[in-house]
Amino acid sequence: MKHLLVLGGLLALAGCAAPMPETTVDGFLMDVPESVIALADPSQNLSAVQLNPADGCYWYQHEGPVETTMLPLRATDGRVICAQSQGQLETAM
Repeated sequence: MKHLLVLGGLLALAGCAAPMPETTVDGFLMDVPESVIALADPSQNLSAVQLNPADGCYWYQHEGPVETTMLPLRATDGRVICAQSQGQLETAM
């Protein structure tokens, strides 16, 4: 009986998990949320954005003259754009 209660609790919690956003084969978001686009500095590549599960922040692909690298997506005031668990956005640092 105890195992059934634990299993039922785990299944109930699994229903609360936020769905993962759709990504391309390369791992870039197919649709960047409008709220992220509104916050982001327009000089960044908003067509190649990833949501990093390790830190919960958005990263974009920067193509420099020497190399291509991932950089944190920043707001117009320079703060990093991160996603909150309930789909709201926050900016940090």
